[in-house]
Amino acid sequence: MGHLSLVELERLAGDIRAFLVEKVSLVGGHLGSNLGAVELTIALHRVFQSPRDVLLFDTGHQSYVHKVLTGRAAGFDGLRQAGGMSGYPARDESAHDVIENSHASTALSYADGVARGFRLRGEVGRRVVAVVGDGALTGGMCWEAMNNLGASPDLPVVVVLNDNGRSYAPTVGGLAAHLTGLRASTVDSSVFENVGLHYIGPVDGHDLAALETAFRAAVSMSRPVVVHCVTRKGKGYAPAEVDDECMHAVGVLDPATGRPVARGGETWTSVFGSEIAAIGAERPDIVCLTAAMPGPAGLGVFAARFPDRVFDVGIAEQHAVTAAAGMAMTGLHPVVAVYSVFLSRAFDQLLMDVALHRLPVTFVLDRAGITGPDGASHHGMWDASVLPVVPGIRIGAPRDAVTLRTLLREAVDESSGPTVLRYPKAAVGQAVAAERRVGSVDVLRSTPNARVLLVAVGALAADCLAAADALTARGVPTTAVDPRWIAPLDSALVRLASEHRLVLTVEDTASAGSLGGRLAQALAAAGSDTCAGTCALPTTFIPHGNRDQLLAGYGLDPDGITATVLERLDLLGERIGLRPAA
Repeated sequence: MGHLSLVELERLAGDIRAFLVEKVSLVGGHLGSNLGAVELTIALHRVFQSPRDVLLFDTGHQSYVHKVLTGRAAGFDGLRQAGGMSGYPARDESAHDVIENSHASTALSYADGVARGFRLRGEVGRRVVAVVGDGALTGGMCWEAMNNLGASPDLPVVVVLNDNGRSYAPTVGGLAAHLTGLRASTVDSSVFENVGLHYIGPVDGHDLAALETAFRAAVSMSRPVVVHCVTRKGKGYAPAEVDDECMHAVGVLDPATGRPVARGGETWTSVFGSEIAAIGAERPDIVCLTAAMPGPAGLGVFAARFPDRVFDVGIAEQHAVTAAAGMAMTGLHPVVAVYSVFLSRAFDQLLMDVALHRLPVTFVLDRAGITGPDGASHHGMWDASVLPVVPGIRIGAPRDAVTLRTLLREAVDESSGPTVLRYPKAAVGQAVAAERRVGSVDVLRSTPNARVLLVAVGALAADCLAAADALTARGVPTTAVDPRWIAPLDSALVRLASEHRLVLTVEDTASAGSLGGRLAQALAAAGSDTCAGTCALPTTFIPHGNRDQLLAGYGLDPDGITATVLERLDLLGERIGLRPAA
């Protein structure tokens, strides 16, 4: 791009915007954040020479333009599709992608480490740039890294602050107010200067000439510098510019109007949202916290009805959890609503700040299990494997809308310690009725003389019932149950399992630490000769793709469950007399 004139560069920016609208509207993805970063990314690639110079994006959802400029435009036809291009930087895609960064507030730490590594290895002239959204600065890691960068005046790191006033929702907190003051020139000095970094700005993030001038000035200083670029999220696409969320993340849509292509079905998120609002009307002690995603986490209705009882702390999950602990100490019952995978950032706080004090805090984990197109960094497949080690915790997995409402009420009624509910990113589907309850376990399908017990975890209940029907039709009498609460392990489930020759748990979590493993241990401790197995996800990083296709690929559909049972019976020598499949 070095030979292009300013007019040609502006035309290129317009072409890239049109390209992004066309391609993202076909498959969905992060639109608004990338429309706002077009000129900024062009200017970066004019001044810096990737991949020799390292460009780090925080978060990686603003890297689409970077992908276009590094020769991957053809890949957008398969954006976020199985086997296609990732919606985030991906090291196996290109040498221009250094970190697979889809979680916020990490790039400054990466930049600090990379710059120090270059210096120690004698790699002179390699520059490090962290492109940080203003929302990411609400995360504590940014400030830990800035503390170190500010004390290293000879470390040449350029921090490009992409300030559009939003993360997913509008950026909150004292920092947001400070950036507003910087934009309006109503403050004398920046917080960045106060901790030891040089500050340039604010710069119009859509003025290519001004951006290049600022970036070159930052490079010439050979020290940590913040370049404050003010951008407009969704710029250049009218529907995004007027949308409440600037079309941050979209599904398939009509590019002419920006309207989404209709999808039917109630979602797990909407069921939670309506029920927590109903509970909030009944109980003034219920408060809700989230980390920069009140809408996506299902708190929109609650926030509209009880604005003084919902707290968006920004991209700061650790703070959210410990603040919830503090609220619980005053007699409130906090509900922390976050994506499953993001709770891993606050495991220490859940363990030591909530559980150690036996505080009644409820965690509602959206996007649990396979999430689909966002890939390895977003699949919520770790919580149900890791959290059971927390003393006193209760973890629920609802199978349908009815049980979600029921378990949510049971969770917020708990006063002796933390509770967790987990559910997927999907439509809820039809209700799955229970025949009876044994302990806390719902028996979904009883079959006389059953040799096999399927333990259906959460949203996989319907698939287990279909597999139970298929197995019974083939001469393998099969019973199916739903434990409802997957931790702690209910003794009633152990008793039920011990009455069968084979028990198989079916769960969309990592196999290590799964319910099946814990059930097998309990059966062995009880002296049972029941063979226990797990149909779960491998303990590996799973790529992006369609949720249903990924689940089927790992055997978590009726055919896969049926095949696993038959294989296990084969190993036990108990497939005599099976009828052929219909």
